[in-house]
Amino acid sequence: MKVAARAQVPPFAVMQIIAAANARRAAGRNVLNLAAGEPAAGADQVVLQRAVDLLSAGESLGYTEALGVPALRTAIAAHYRDSYGVALDARSVAVTTGSSGGFVLAFLAAFDAGDRVALARPGYPAYRNILAALGCQVVDLPCGPQTRFQPTVDMLAVAHAQQPLDGLIVASPANPTGAMIDADRLAAIAEWCAAHGVRLISDEIYHGITYTDAPAASAARYLDSGAIVVNSFSKYWAMTGWRLGWLVLPEDLIGPVDALAGNLALCPPTLSQHAAVEALSPAAMDAARRNVAGYAAARALLLRRLPDLGWTGFAPADGAFYLYGDVSASGVDSTAWCARLLDEAGVALTPGTDFDPVDGHRYVRLSFASPLAVVEEAIDRIIVWQQGRQR
Repeated sequence: MKVAARAQVPPFAVMQIIAAANARRAAGRNVLNLAAGEPAAGADQVVLQRAVDLLSAGESLGYTEALGVPALRTAIAAHYRDSYGVALDARSVAVTTGSSGGFVLAFLAAFDAGDRVALARPGYPAYRNILAALGCQVVDLPCGPQTRFQPTVDMLAVAHAQQPLDGLIVASPANPTGAMIDADRLAAIAEWCAAHGVRLISDEIYHGITYTDAPAASAARYLDSGAIVVNSFSKYWAMTGWRLGWLVLPEDLIGPVDALAGNLALCPPTLSQHAAVEALSPAAMDAARRNVAGYAAARALLLRRLPDLGWTGFAPADGAFYLYGDVSASGVDSTAWCARLLDEAGVALTPGTDFDPVDGHRYVRLSFASPLAVVEEAIDRIIVWQQGRQR
């Protein structure tokens, strides 16, 4: 039987690494999993308690509005007022089934098959693969240390001159690099996109997890120019398995996304929506800030141990909870390097091939969203393993 061409996208290698790590653990072997970008803390107690209360009271958890319950949309809009100084109408907020569901809705609403959409390389692989499945053309913007692993207006101008662009995806902080786009650079990119009729989509899933003096800037300021914001409760609020995210939409896409959402998923998970209102409460926000302090401690440890690790070409790691480094001096491509590290040292990292189909064979990504003691032991194991291979 025929398999659709749109289904021929590469698998997400990190999921294969996680499966191998789980198999090793199931076999009774020790493993430290720093492959997944999954905060170890999990949802705060007030979120859990709200879910327990709803279930205990026998509350109806049937379908909700396609774009989410009004209470959550209103709470998210208030979050933008409090955190960014941006006044949002709750109508512009669309609650989604994770940021993944948000990307599908945003791409379907904003782009037609054949449209050219630019994105940074290295970058989150789902952008590329979802776009490809929808018949869009992905335009790589190779980004390295010279641009702090983020695209520039000059890059966009060159790509647009070669053949007009229809869209641009940016992420700040970015996965896998942790690199950020400061407010002035984001404003310049948004202005360029508006002037050239290019739809800007800003992935802000790691907002709140930053280590610089200035907080991450949000493209929610540029809705009038057609920008779309994607965010999620998965990272800052450590609610990965709750599968809940949101879009902030310009006026022209509210109706189309509403129609698409109702047809594709009916609504986001109802229990998660009601519980997530508590995620935006003062108690849960305090818990999220404590989580970030833990990531900061792990990041500081990693930065101190860089000479011992001996990796090169590090990305800035100004935000998120990843370290992306070059291991090509080992003489082994990153996929084989990660497989051997897991098998021989019991540490799971992600090969850079997930994030960069051209140069990713040189890089690996380490997630430091685990407890500090786990990160420290993993670093020790990696160093000992590397030294053993060099003998």
